[in-house]
Amino acid sequence: MRYGHFDDERREYVIDRPDTPLPWINYLGTEAYFGIVTNTAGGYSFYRDAKLRRLTRYRYNNAPFDVGGRYLYVRDDATGDFWSPSWQPTQSELDDYECRHGLSYTRIAARRGGIRAETLYYVPLGETLEVWRVNVTNERDTAAELSLFSSVEFCLWDAQDDATNFQRNFSTGQVEVDGGTIYHKTEYRERRDHFAYFACSEPLAGFDTQREAFLGPYRGYDQPRVVEQGAATDSIAHGWAPIGSHHVRLALQPGESREVVFVLGYAENPRDDKFDPPGSQTINKRNVRPVIERWLRPETVADGLAALGDYWDRLLGGLHVTTPDPDTDRMVNIWNAYQCMVTFNLSRSASFYESGIGRGMGFRDSNQDLLGFVHMIPERARERILDIAATQMATGGAYHQYQPLTKRGNNDIGEGFNDDPLWLVLGVSAYVKETGDESILDVPVPFDNEPGSEQPLYEHLRRSVRYTQERLGPHGLPLIGRADWNDCLNLNCFSDTPGEPFQTTENVSGGTAESVFIAGQFVLAAKELAAIADLRGLGEEAGEYRAAAEKMTGVIVEHGWDGEWFRRAYDFHGNPIGSGENDEGQIFIEPQGMCVLGGVGLDDGLATRALRSVAERLATPHGIVLQQPAYSSYRIELGEISSYPPGYKENAGIFCHTNPWIMIAEAMVGNGDRAFDYYRRINPSAREELSELHRCEPYVYAQMIAGKDAPTHGEAKNSWLTGTAAWNFVAITQWILGIRPELTGLRIEPVLPADWPGFQATRAFRGATYEITVRRGAEAGLVVDGERLDGTVVPAAEPGTVLRVEVTVG
Repeated sequence: MRYGHFDDERREYVIDRPDTPLPWINYLGTEAYFGIVTNTAGGYSFYRDAKLRRLTRYRYNNAPFDVGGRYLYVRDDATGDFWSPSWQPTQSELDDYECRHGLSYTRIAARRGGIRAETLYYVPLGETLEVWRVNVTNERDTAAELSLFSSVEFCLWDAQDDATNFQRNFSTGQVEVDGGTIYHKTEYRERRDHFAYFACSEPLAGFDTQREAFLGPYRGYDQPRVVEQGAATDSIAHGWAPIGSHHVRLALQPGESREVVFVLGYAENPRDDKFDPPGSQTINKRNVRPVIERWLRPETVADGLAALGDYWDRLLGGLHVTTPDPDTDRMVNIWNAYQCMVTFNLSRSASFYESGIGRGMGFRDSNQDLLGFVHMIPERARERILDIAATQMATGGAYHQYQPLTKRGNNDIGEGFNDDPLWLVLGVSAYVKETGDESILDVPVPFDNEPGSEQPLYEHLRRSVRYTQERLGPHGLPLIGRADWNDCLNLNCFSDTPGEPFQTTENVSGGTAESVFIAGQFVLAAKELAAIADLRGLGEEAGEYRAAAEKMTGVIVEHGWDGEWFRRAYDFHGNPIGSGENDEGQIFIEPQGMCVLGGVGLDDGLATRALRSVAERLATPHGIVLQQPAYSSYRIELGEISSYPPGYKENAGIFCHTNPWIMIAEAMVGNGDRAFDYYRRINPSAREELSELHRCEPYVYAQMIAGKDAPTHGEAKNSWLTGTAAWNFVAITQWILGIRPELTGLRIEPVLPADWPGFQATRAFRGATYEITVRRGAEAGLVVDGERLDGTVVPAAEPGTVLRVEVTVG
């Protein structure tokens, strides 16, 4: 069952009924100001940091799921009937409804009783504000007297404190109203010199800033008393719950339309301002007033929307493909690339599944996200790499997460996820391959953001590899620490007595549990760093890294091979995990993918055997599950993984993030049919017909899909912010289509499904444009501008060059 359709020409997903299985969301903002908006106008906004600079309040796990957002109410003043153009929160019956989620903007339109209202939401480039442009049209044969009410509920900045510290917060709310602008100036603990504002372009009939005055006692946003009565109260919030609501009266003749613009934004007082010094209770409006006035003008709003479209034209123009499969084209050219950029901006910090409170930017996550967006906006990739590296510790270890506002590691989540450091090598390698920018390796970067500790970025990469080499277990495999990629596989938990509370080793990074997954990742990272060392003329050092990779490969074959697949790990007691010796959890997906990505088993047939085991034991019609058999009960020696019911999340769920590793591995062994088959199984566009089962958005990847052991097999959860986005983009573009950046140039080495005659692509690479045509033929070959080249790598061309590349695959 579908709830909408793709409009590929306009790069929009069109939702034609509001009652989607879950709220289907979009993201507003591309730089510092961001917002989540659903197909029914739910969501929230923040500046840079979803925890520390939350502008609007949102209540998670609410019922209905999508309550709290950017709400508008249209009231017929003659009859008293009122409704929401976004359906929520009034849920009034609509004559028609349409939501168009585009690239960083959303339009929601509805009609009721001869009145049509359409709202455009977006964040202009270079601004710390969002625009709501509302068009109200009278389609009746008679004049209409209408009221339009806006509504936002302000958050008291720190979202966690806002949701818990009521004994204080109910006494701190402060607002100021100046003309059509409501200023929210509540401060958190000490004067922070920042404020929010909510402005309207039209003369006001009234306003409200106190929630209870607007809603009325014992009422919700579905039936606000002010809207019901048709008159604002001009309330001023003193403590309790500050909101922003404007009341605008509209007298419309038959066929007449009126445009009303609302602007919600964030501003700061200048630090050196003498008129409003820090610590004063006065907000500085002088700098922000011109901004508000400019963005309340319809022509400015129109120009800003056009500029946003141009921005996405530039970003998406770096790669465009035309293949025999429309779902592939749609995802590669639009939605997967778009999701990669959103995920880069936010890591895992703020969605409907991440509250923006519990975590910031992930060290591991952000490095993997680089893989999917570096070709679109390399200058921001460079900046992100340096931010990430600055949170690394001098040991080579890493904070698992850091806050985007402070760019410092979270103190309560120190090193111990022992895969984290190696991802920095892979992220930097991807950047240098894409850009050819070796200078980044010489940039001085501090450790743990401590002044005076700066070392070249290349030294950070050395320490990332050394971190693993200095932490090996009894079998010579890397210690897993608190966990590796699978945060829920906590093998340094144990109990001396069955039934007793678990203990953890004093230093989890020094526990005895070992990871075959990290071993495969180390092989891959050591080879990548060896190539970078060669690039820098460090041949002897490069040889050392290759030797380390070869040695670890031998350890994997000796202690990580189980006969038909790669083992997952060894627990604290030295028992194998992911082995035929186990009664449950005999085979895991992660090492089958990562070991092959590192090249383990490609020469001796182990890779092919491991991938055959994946196909036989882990693959389902909805994707590849994490492990089998699922754990049927809690096992203290495994940690959190066994606390999930069978088929969900890490306990045999389809963790979509890992599926592309198998796609890539299948491409590496030359199996294009199976690689592409796996790609389509979790491709959101290809699953659109299953929307009633899938439930999440059909235009972006979800983190997980319920596995075959679950009663809801095929149901998705945790959409949008997931490493699935970057890795699927890499799998389809770099390995199946085979257009892959290398240090020496652009490799074009497709591994296609047998029924594809070929495809076409345009790829920007280091300032040049590659117009690529791939077709099948009797003899494989590469021709560039009419000249046949040996191999599959097209050397990097001069910026501004246009190359015509013809590739024949056998």
